[in-house]
Amino acid sequence: MKNIGLYIHIPFCNGKCPYCDFYSIKNTEEDMDKYVRRLNGKISECHSFTADTVYFGGGTPSLLGTERIISLLKNIKKNFGDIERETTLEVNPESAKDLDFEKLNFYGINRVSMGLQSADESELLSLGRKHSPKDAADNVGIIKKSGIDNISLDLMIGISGQTEKSLSNSIDFCADLGVKHISAYILKIEESTPYYKIKNRLDLPDDDTVCDFYEMMTAKLDSLGFKQYEISNFAKPGFESRHNLKYWNCEEYLGLGAAAHSFIDKKRFYCSRSIEDFYSGIIVPDGHGGDEEEYISMVLRLSSGLEYEKFKAYFGYELPGKYVKRADKLTKTGLLISDSKGIRLTVKGFLCSNSIIVELMD
Repeated sequence: MKNIGLYIHIPFCNGKCPYCDFYSIKNTEEDMDKYVRRLNGKISECHSFTADTVYFGGGTPSLLGTERIISLLKNIKKNFGDIERETTLEVNPESAKDLDFEKLNFYGINRVSMGLQSADESELLSLGRKHSPKDAADNVGIIKKSGIDNISLDLMIGISGQTEKSLSNSIDFCADLGVKHISAYILKIEESTPYYKIKNRLDLPDDDTVCDFYEMMTAKLDSLGFKQYEISNFAKPGFESRHNLKYWNCEEYLGLGAAAHSFIDKKRFYCSRSIEDFYSGIIVPDGHGGDEEEYISMVLRLSSGLEYEKFKAYFGYELPGKYVKRADKLTKTGLLISDSKGIRLTVKGFLCSNSIIVELMD
């Protein structure tokens, strides 16, 4: 039986950041107890799967507290077997301080992803974040002392008022803390967020400046030993996110919880952005998944790109020549590389990946 990735969505937050479009709701002790009971019920139904990665995402999973998370970890082990590769817990600096990471590590958490976003106080304020850089630094120290050394920090590019210097300082801040992984996302203003309503009043860097920031960031992170392995992800060798690589390599994963998505037997399905639908057991089929175009669009997010041997292993046949011909025509732009190994995007290509993928799909 092959191992899948298990994703657990925790929708609770103690406040909504103005830029955030992820599904989340206000946390109460009663609601969190009820939600964890339902999650444990769903986990207990999954006898036909084994897993080698688990990812607790949100929302803010750290709000659950130590004992609720441990109850989930125990039940996951009972029903999915030992998680041999990676179990990640997302945390925010302000709620992480309430967790007992030694106990969490004992029961299986071996990777922590923390939402820093910036090490600049004014940028954090503009993002509506409730923590300070010191909060993040203190928690990284606590997590390391617990025995968990695989720590990732999130950064954001294109923040209101951000400069190349402030971004560079945030990168140095992460590196100085000795973390093994950095995720860096370009801020995108979504229509459903408070940011969208005031976007014209935000002091946001223009597109060209954001592109300059991105290129500076990739070069600086590389000089600090963080190798880019995906559009927005950089890691010290051996510390790439094994769970997230399942998504980009179109491997199987099961999502449990409100707004959680799944990909099993090349079919996609999900629970809607509704905690009541999760309680009712409503699952929505996505209607597609696992075809050539989806596979290509996903693996091109990776620095390794579309590798011919891996494509053949996945589908059982060679990559159709039409894709190679289109890629060869695009090499002169400097946005991608096409050689005997496969097709992959350059750093500049990552900045317009969607347009390139459209060109490849004709």
